[in-house]
Amino acid sequence: MNAREFDRKFDAGEDISEFLDIANAKHPQREQQRIHLDLPIWMVERLQQEADRLGVEPNAIVETYLTERLTSIH
Repeated sequence: MNAREFDRKFDAGEDISEFLDIANAKHPQREQQRIHLDLPIWMVERLQQEADRLGVEPNAIVETYLTERLTSIH
């Protein structure tokens, strides 16, 4: 199947899962790299409080905040 036919099927809402290799799929710009970040204790405590309130891990809040801030930079 060529790309045009694949796109047509996708745009028509047809099931294209049989044509995808999910095991080897990659999402652009989603590779991760671990960093070390030192924060004042008060920030860590506030971050944990907010994480508990939302029922998520603290790193999810940091990642969301950084994504929002960095994508708004012109």
